[in-house]
Amino acid sequence: MAKSLRSKWKRKMRAEKRKKNAPKELARLKDVLSKAKTDVLMEDVKEIATVVTPEKIKNKKAEMDIEMAEEDASSLKMDMDLKRSKKTLLDQHGQYPVWMNQRQTKKLKSQRGKKKRKAKTPKKLA
Repeated sequence: MAKSLRSKWKRKMRAEKRKKNAPKELARLKDVLSKAKTDVLMEDVKEIATVVTPEKIKNKKAEMDIEMAEEDASSLKMDMDLKRSKKTLLDQHGQYPVWMNQRQTKKLKSQRGKKKRKAKTPKKLA
């Protein structure tokens, strides 16, 4: 269920909060493990959780952009196989976009039906 805009927004914000708090959680975990003096080594902790700094992410994105620019146009055409009508928002298989909710799809379907019905009725000449 959970398709409302509010729940989508809440999910998105929770994910961002997790990203933001991940370094703090890892620091706390390391701190607790060092105080506990258990058999768990810091190498094991590094295997479990890795903290990625924003600089590393930016570098990876820049590298990916360079790689995409180097690819030839034929491979990019393969990604664009799905064709979507701008008017009805339907793709080639008759599916609506993922981001569209049920109310919007129902509204567009009813509009399509009205146009079909109007086209079928022949106009009488006076």
